[in-house]
Amino acid sequence: MRNNVPVIVLIMLIVALILAACQGDEGAAGPEGPAGAQGNPGPAGADGEPGPPGLSGQDGASFAPPSFVGSKTCAECHEQISEVFMQSGHPYKLNKVVDGQPPEYPYSDLPGPPEGYSWDDISYVIGGYNWKVRFIDQDGYIITGDEDATTQYNFYNPDVDLGDEWVAYHAGEVEKPYDCGTCHTTGYSPEGNQDGLEGLIGTWAEAGIQCEECHGPGSAHAQHPMSFEMKVDRDAAACGDCHFRGIVEEVDSSGGLIKHHEQYEELFQSKHATIDCVQCHDPHVGVIQLREQDAEHTTRIQCENCHFKEEQNFNLEFHTSECIECHMPRVTKSAVGDPEKFTGDIRTHLMAIDPNQVDQFNADGSLALSQLGLNFACRHCHIEGGKASPKSDAELIDAATGIHEPGGTSGPETESSQVFVDSVTVEEQNGQYVAIVQGNLPDSCTTIESVDQQVNDSVIELTINAIRPSDLMCASVLTPFIEAVVLETEGLEPGEYTVDVNGGQATATFTIS
Repeated sequence: MRNNVPVIVLIMLIVALILAACQGDEGAAGPEGPAGAQGNPGPAGADGEPGPPGLSGQDGASFAPPSFVGSKTCAECHEQISEVFMQSGHPYKLNKVVDGQPPEYPYSDLPGPPEGYSWDDISYVIGGYNWKVRFIDQDGYIITGDEDATTQYNFYNPDVDLGDEWVAYHAGEVEKPYDCGTCHTTGYSPEGNQDGLEGLIGTWAEAGIQCEECHGPGSAHAQHPMSFEMKVDRDAAACGDCHFRGIVEEVDSSGGLIKHHEQYEELFQSKHATIDCVQCHDPHVGVIQLREQDAEHTTRIQCENCHFKEEQNFNLEFHTSECIECHMPRVTKSAVGDPEKFTGDIRTHLMAIDPNQVDQFNADGSLALSQLGLNFACRHCHIEGGKASPKSDAELIDAATGIHEPGGTSGPETESSQVFVDSVTVEEQNGQYVAIVQGNLPDSCTTIESVDQQVNDSVIELTINAIRPSDLMCASVLTPFIEAVVLETEGLEPGEYTVDVNGGQATATFTIS
């Protein structure tokens, strides 16, 4: 076998030479095949040298927000306005006690602190400009005392002959915080504790309602008056930020009187919602201030400036000529009030009187009705022991109906007219039964003069009397009317009754429970 190896090698060599001699020319390249898959990335290279720095940009505009500078700074230029404003009540909503000395007020003298306290124990005084005053201790909590304590002082109010007494305020409540800074201070922030006192919720720039609470921070204006104008917001909603409670659509009440600082909600109930507070009130001058100064008027304009027709047509003799006595009675309580005599200590800004509404509040007494009822419009005078003789509901309704309409005692001669009654329904409203009568009057001049009532067994007969000017040409067109009549049910036995209007033109049945 070993002898065959050279032979095999020789044979293979010969075959190779033959194949090489037989090989032809190289052919053309074939088409390129598809690219293969991407391989894994290689390792990152080293960082290069940093490039040269770029050019600097332009400086941005510098800005510091305006800050509060204090009412004394405002007074340096606005001296006259400041002197007037400092006689009003706004600056005195909250007053700091400095070096154990009580704060001073334009028209009132503070009593001493509550029993058991000295001025060294008091950090702030709440209020004190008329009406009432409360006190804050050195930890920032409102002084409430034990369950029998009286820690709020009510000033004497000569208009209602009440006050000059200490009364309870949250008696027995421990560590009641002062959280009223939103409406009692200037530049309020809810963060932190003023003066580091834990009972004072939030911080402020100045105690009381000072210039910058309405006009905004004044530092920019103080430095450049011509370049930076102060805010002047005449909208009623600006006053409404504080002169309201709860929601603006409702007027809150308690204990037979409206709660205090409800003026914005009260205005919202009527057409007066369209006017601004500053149309009647100078925001730098207070009503108490004007009274104390024996000013002729306490408002910038008078009711008759707008309501001149009502002034010209006042059909009751021997009544006050002051519109506010009836249209802005004291329905609201800040410090004192007597709901049994229909009087609080602040005049309401509910002004429209409904002559067919006697009561003032809803069934549970939590809300005031949108119009004034006759209890407060009339009975703060027409009550036993009042300024005028007592009157029944029916007498008040009769007197109030049409009181400002033409055709009264000084109007033209009148004659009886017709009434066409279409329907009557009976509703229970605030504990009274009210007949809602709907129908038409024969022409555009006819008005309802009165409604007579008479009870025959189980039938309550209503007679609606209408009149028209006897010498006036009127359009003969049916004029719709709706008349609400409070039924005189006092003394009637429970049971079913029928209301008959104008001799059977319309009837309704209801049950007295």
